[in-house]
Amino acid sequence: MENSLCVSIFLVLCIFIQSSAHGQSLGLESFGRRSRAAETKETSQETRTRFLLFKEETNQGCQIRLNHSDTLQQCGFNSSLPLVMIVHGWLESVHFSPSNVHLIGYSLGAHVSGFAGSYMSRKHKIGRITGLDAAGLLFKRASPSDRLSPDDASFVDAIHTFTQEHMGLSVGIKQPIAHYDFYPNGGSYQPGCHFLELYKHIAKHGLNAITQTIKCAHERSVHLFIDSLLHADMQSTAYPCRDMDSFSQGLCLSCKKGRCNTLGYYARQEPQSKKSKSLFLVTRAQSPFKVYHYQLKIQFSNEIEKPVEPTFAMSLLGTKEEMQKIPITLNKGITSNKTYSFLITLDLDIGELIMIKFKWENSMVWSNVWNTVQTIIPWGRESLHSGLVLKSIRVKAGETQQRMTFCSENMNDLQLHPTQEKTFVRCESNSKKLKRKIR
Repeated sequence: MENSLCVSIFLVLCIFIQSSAHGQSLGLESFGRRSRAAETKETSQETRTRFLLFKEETNQGCQIRLNHSDTLQQCGFNSSLPLVMIVHGWLESVHFSPSNVHLIGYSLGAHVSGFAGSYMSRKHKIGRITGLDAAGLLFKRASPSDRLSPDDASFVDAIHTFTQEHMGLSVGIKQPIAHYDFYPNGGSYQPGCHFLELYKHIAKHGLNAITQTIKCAHERSVHLFIDSLLHADMQSTAYPCRDMDSFSQGLCLSCKKGRCNTLGYYARQEPQSKKSKSLFLVTRAQSPFKVYHYQLKIQFSNEIEKPVEPTFAMSLLGTKEEMQKIPITLNKGITSNKTYSFLITLDLDIGELIMIKFKWENSMVWSNVWNTVQTIIPWGRESLHSGLVLKSIRVKAGETQQRMTFCSENMNDLQLHPTQEKTFVRCESNSKKLKRKIR
């Protein structure tokens, strides 16, 4: 009894979320907006789709007409009775191929789409199912037959946006459930949806701000899918990776052998095994959501006795734009002769990268003052920071898969000191002269 009650409450909650999301909160009125004249013309035309209401005592269906709510009363609709909706989609005589069907389900609707696809697969498998942050509650430990799974369609893709767990429960399901599972920003939470953003939501939504903040990350999956349609020329690339920690280090920007895919409607569909592929990417907090991913690898050649934890800032100059003051923090500190890899993302397409400005911005002000004093007044030993020798900066652009190496503009002075900025320009990655010069 308790289980059935939980299911009923959950279903009601999902229906409430879906209905409240329909229209205003999802901003669907801006998607494909048309003039009133066009809408009037369309509604005046007779639709070929028929909606029939069947009651237990009658075998003949009563037709409910679109935009005519009075037909509900005429057909004797009773809102106190259970409602079962049967959607067949087409008649066999039409010879409509199930392979042309694309079901898109949000939250609980993602699993409902999976059930529909599973039922259809008994005869003919449907073409595609897209799960938008498929519900996690009650489905976390469900078998593939009891939730959305790769078996439900020829191609199944899923976008996970709110999988953060509280007391072992999550709104969206975290585990892979598709051929391609996309995890924007790691999938647990989304930028712009944190409770620290509540004041912004209050200004925009008033008393509904708390509700909007709570469902912000869950609904982001819908916004991302719509965004892929609205901005067909700005498709977001997702990259295969083990987890978000590895992705944040820039270790997963390889698209060899077609391993990457596109988030949203234009995802590449191809024959897949039953094994799911998890793909990660970073997005912006608002539409258009696309960002440009770069992996940077930096190696310092100093003999450092103790790890140094400086803060850096980078400016990237491209053929189209320049991005300034991108903060870089190496949390584990710098040790001798180690290569550090990290990910940076840009909101704009700066074109082909041609120059990097790299600045040591040590956040410890007193440490900088002390270093300056030591420079002016020698103490008979090496200063606290004698400078960091930067061998090279290697860059890989995720979207173009281009690899580049940048060398110091002044090869006679390779040491970088606190508060100092150095310029790096393109050079050959396998230059033996460069290696000899650095030594």
